[in-house]
Amino acid sequence: MDCIDLSILKCLKENSRQTASMISQTINLSVSAVIERIRKLEARGLIQQYTVVLDEKQLGNDLTVFVSVRLENPRFGEEFAKEASAHVNISECYYIAGDVDYLLKIVTDSSRSLELIHDDINGMAGVSWTKTLYVLSTIKNDVSILPEEIA
Repeated sequence: MDCIDLSILKCLKENSRQTASMISQTINLSVSAVIERIRKLEARGLIQQYTVVLDEKQLGNDLTVFVSVRLENPRFGEEFAKEASAHVNISECYYIAGDVDYLLKIVTDSSRSLELIHDDINGMAGVSWTKTLYVLSTIKNDVSILPEEIA
């Protein structure tokens, strides 16, 4: 990957709906070259997905929390990860090192809904402890981070 690829990625990060023509004007490269480079980035798996970032509050999801989860034993990890991945309100799940085993990001509409989700999590096999941190406001929420050279 070179600086031209990084420039293309920066354009797509700002707006993944940009046309190759728009990108070509921004980075001074032919449209066909931009298209070819994007295809190569997709084929290499560097570009994994084009998506939309939604305003959760406008969707009625006014509550975001992070839940730390400790399991009784590592043998429960695979089953826990499968259940967490399938839960509709768990938007992110990380297996982490430290005092806890997993960190979950949960987005929901109310404290009552959170209570039910929390019951679901505590009912998952092997869960021995949880700690919930409430998000008061989001300062930064980047989906992907580009190398510093052009960011």
